[in-house]
Amino acid sequence: MTHLTITDNQKGTKLPNADTKDLENLKLISNVKISDLSNSNHNLLVFPQDSNQYGDNINESCILSLSGEEISTGNIMGFIGVNETQLTIKSRFDRNNPDYFMHYMLQKVFSINLFDMKHSKSTEPIFDFLIYLFPYYLKKALAQGLFKKYQRFEHNDANVRGTINVTQHIRQNIPFHGTVAYTTREHSYDNEITQLVRHTIEYIRLKEAGKTILSSDSETKNCVSQIVMATPSYNNQKRVQIINQNLRPIRHPYFSEYTTLQKICLQILQHEAIKFGEEKDQVYGVLFDGAWLWEEYLNTILKPLGFKHPENRINVGGIRMFDNQYDENHFDKCHRRLYPDFYSEKDKMILDAKYKHLDGDVGREDLYQVVTYMHCMKYQLGGYLYPADKDCQFISYKLAGMGGEIKVIPLRIPQATQNWDDFIKDMKSYENKFISLL
Repeated sequence: MTHLTITDNQKGTKLPNADTKDLENLKLISNVKISDLSNSNHNLLVFPQDSNQYGDNINESCILSLSGEEISTGNIMGFIGVNETQLTIKSRFDRNNPDYFMHYMLQKVFSINLFDMKHSKSTEPIFDFLIYLFPYYLKKALAQGLFKKYQRFEHNDANVRGTINVTQHIRQNIPFHGTVAYTTREHSYDNEITQLVRHTIEYIRLKEAGKTILSSDSETKNCVSQIVMATPSYNNQKRVQIINQNLRPIRHPYFSEYTTLQKICLQILQHEAIKFGEEKDQVYGVLFDGAWLWEEYLNTILKPLGFKHPENRINVGGIRMFDNQYDENHFDKCHRRLYPDFYSEKDKMILDAKYKHLDGDVGREDLYQVVTYMHCMKYQLGGYLYPADKDCQFISYKLAGMGGEIKVIPLRIPQATQNWDDFIKDMKSYENKFISLL
């Protein structure tokens, strides 16, 4: 197994330590749309799940492209494996650390504890992270309730309340001794989905940090207890059988969050088979849209300050562009509404998240967008938030005409820290300075 590392948004960079076999493996995903890879490889997770509606339509983009020995990447970060080659794509704003900044954002967004994770020494970053990701999606799924489905049960007693099973009755109850064989169809929490989750829980318990992961907070402990209580028929010897029963993705209009949880459980339980199985040209891993991850990370900082984060991808939390609400329905077919990344009604401020180097140089379209938001919402403050891998100055511009102020605010990312604890400490310090500039 070969482990390689590169950053996002690289152009024509030679991949260090890659041999001919690694390049051959990576060519299998070179210039292939993420939607095509995800549809044909059920062991590949892409975040956000609805990638056509989030970020910059990442479904149509590629993870990487190869030209000879030179590799180019886009806004995608994460961990991907192709056969025996594993590739970590870390943030370009974390040039001199193992991959601390990406892990830090993932920790904040998914509310997971990576305190014990040895990033630089991990031999299986793909599967290690899936285990840490499991509690987040367990809680999301259980927020919709325990998964239940109709199950068929066989009975043989005197309290007939279902369909008589004639064949079974003749076999068991002739000569007649007071019982009747029958079947019922009832809702049950003990089914192949909850059993899959239970097997994953028991598997994680055996890992070095498993008990810590499953008891990281009271909500996680409660969710684990619910699954254990709902699966009294759990049998460790039936793991392969349960996995096979879950190979078809679940599609349920109410229990929608179980789809991703099912996929994560399968990857965790099958990771040895995925890595060393006989299937040729296997692609597996977990990937994140960098722009989406940066925006969601910023939300963990800004939400406690009272900023709202409209969900423009699902049309929730938008602001009317027209004074008359009926005009937006007739102006054009797009039903014009405003979806700034962040806004504060208290501070009268609009903020736009940019996962790219700005250094005070804001593009025309980005400028027009924020100024439009400010005008329609009658706010006097606007700004752009971006990560910086070097010392960048906070810049403020005064607007003519209607007046107002535009801020360009960098969030400094620590470089070349000695360890994970030092990185977290420095990030907290930079975050406090960042907040003071808002």
